[in-house]
Amino acid sequence: MMRIIYLCQHFPPETGAPQIRVYEVSKELIKRGHQVEVLTAFPHHPKGVIPEEYRGMFYLFEEWDGIPVHRTWIYPSPKGSFWKRLASYFSFTFSSFYSLWRAKPTDVIICNSPPLFLGITGYIGAKLKRAKFVFNVADIWPESAVELGILKNKTFIRMATWLEHFLYKKSWKIATATEGIREYMIKHGKPAKDVFLLPNGVNTDVFRPLPKSEALVKEIGLEGKIVFTYAGTMGYAQGLDAVLEAAALLKNEHPNVHFLFVGDGQEREKLMKMKEALQLDNVTFYGSVPVAKMPEIFSISDYSIVSLRNIDLFKGARPSKIFPALATGTPVLYCGEGESAQILLTHHCGRIAPPENPEGIAAEIRNLLSISIEEYKTMSENGRKLAVEEYSWIRIVDDLLQHLSE
Repeated sequence: MMRIIYLCQHFPPETGAPQIRVYEVSKELIKRGHQVEVLTAFPHHPKGVIPEEYRGMFYLFEEWDGIPVHRTWIYPSPKGSFWKRLASYFSFTFSSFYSLWRAKPTDVIICNSPPLFLGITGYIGAKLKRAKFVFNVADIWPESAVELGILKNKTFIRMATWLEHFLYKKSWKIATATEGIREYMIKHGKPAKDVFLLPNGVNTDVFRPLPKSEALVKEIGLEGKIVFTYAGTMGYAQGLDAVLEAAALLKNEHPNVHFLFVGDGQEREKLMKMKEALQLDNVTFYGSVPVAKMPEIFSISDYSIVSLRNIDLFKGARPSKIFPALATGTPVLYCGEGESAQILLTHHCGRIAPPENPEGIAAEIRNLLSISIEEYKTMSENGRKLAVEEYSWIRIVDDLLQHLSE
């Protein structure tokens, strides 16, 4: 039996890729007889508001679906300034030491980044607990924040870069969400044997092909439509304005094509205003749904759109929303370049459009409208096969345990 502490700022009931990864990996490890404790903050994402039932506390221990969870206080930051977000990160970096003190002895501490600063707790905590420190990097920070134009203060960038490299050097092993991040670590001096892949995955029992939900088709008014669904966070990084512009180009030419946006995020209001301005009657914003409803959403979707801005950094990205779509047999239209495009093309389970390019996205959608039923079926089956064989949590935890026991 291995004893593992998972240190992460985000965990359910919040939704999102890091939350799902910690939850699913923890569940699978516990199922196999390992001791797991999750050390996290009170729920606060994405709105920066702590729910009523968690307010007014500094610490809480609870069982979340069979997973022991220690929660400590965080200063929640809504869509505020960069410095407010920083205060939020640091509040949990320090409060989480209390959870570490309350947690059982452990062999390994897996610490999620971002936020990078939580690595301070992970590193010192591993020393105090006499445990191995595994740094789980899903995003290269501060580099990504600089490239996106979020971070501009030169002194702060220098300090954050120093901390980043210090934590990479001091970790026993680094787990990365993508091959691109893995190569970055090796290039920055981490021995290849100490860097392994811990990618986003999917629960292939929950996400599976379902018959089309006629009730949902009727509710949204999608009878006779070919549906392209974007499901996930609507943030700046996704570049969804280009998808709406592509919808405008197709609206008269292909009135049977419909775009469905499921989810919430900082850009949602802006996108809805854009829909009105462009008079897009071929676009529906459906709002957020619980994860359990997502297979039903995919059942009425012909294609899943996954989109990113045209930034070099994103060539190494693997958006987590690709895998639930593939697991349900929904081919992916990926508006992006690099690692994810390669996966979809190699396994023939999706098509690629250039990022932030409305004409290019519209052109690829036209191509998809002309493919045969046989080719569509092949893409659908290939996606399901890939999800089960390489991206199910069972396979991912097999790999994780192999690397942790070395």
